[in-house]
Amino acid sequence: MKKVSKTKAGIIFGIIAGIIDVIPMIFQKMTWDANLSALSLWVVAGFMISTSNLKINSVFKGILISFLVLLPVAILIGWKEPFSLIPILIMTLILGGLLGYFIGRLGEK
Repeated sequence: MKKVSKTKAGIIFGIIAGIIDVIPMIFQKMTWDANLSALSLWVVAGFMISTSNLKINSVFKGILISFLVLLPVAILIGWKEPFSLIPILIMTLILGGLLGYFIGRLGEK
């Protein structure tokens, strides 16, 4: 299998993670600004994971960077609806770890 650049892998897997995150949001009839926000969060997280020089496990790096990217939005969401953060944090943990794993595994060093 041909390796792609790490940055391309980050963006591609970020888009995939974003789509996975947005699908249940569409079924819940969330607003388009919320859907676009979630999608862009994952594209940015994928890019940042792929370009980060942190020397830590790729899964942990994906989780860490995903939570750091989520933090400003989580503060706004949690201020008004703290219980809605639970599924967001769970998805961030799962998708962030998977993003880190796949970027680390398939991206060229």
